[in-house]
Amino acid sequence: METKEVLQSLRTKRGFSQDDVAQKVFVTRQAVSRWETGETVPNTETLKLLSRLFDVSINTLLGSPRQLVCQCCGMPLEDENISREPDGAFNEEYCKWCYADGRYVYPTMGALVDFLVEHFSSEQFPPEQARAYYTENLAKLNHWKQ
Repeated sequence: METKEVLQSLRTKRGFSQDDVAQKVFVTRQAVSRWETGETVPNTETLKLLSRLFDVSINTLLGSPRQLVCQCCGMPLEDENISREPDGAFNEEYCKWCYADGRYVYPTMGALVDFLVEHFSSEQFPPEQARAYYTENLAKLNHWKQ
């Protein structure tokens, strides 16, 4: 889906007119119309306001151009599990289980590895194998890079 389709879909699902959206994000109705026809795209600051208005990530507003992954645990990010800053804004770097209330949940990579091994190892994925896998792969994520 392109940005124009995403914006129109979100607006109509919420029952907003173009005027309603324009007033809420401090632009003209014509600007909203141009976004929905694909003539223009909202600027960065307006995307932030639209993100809050529709309660979706900026990535979603842009038509999900890239698959986001949590830079702490590696989980794919969707709007439902993206973390939020204390002011309610999306933090598209982390999932809500790794970053909550403005702070990181796991103080060290070892603490996260311990959690993952405890909850995700099995007969087919024994703890030793799980620990080696998580240790190797988590180190590649931005949050844990040295």
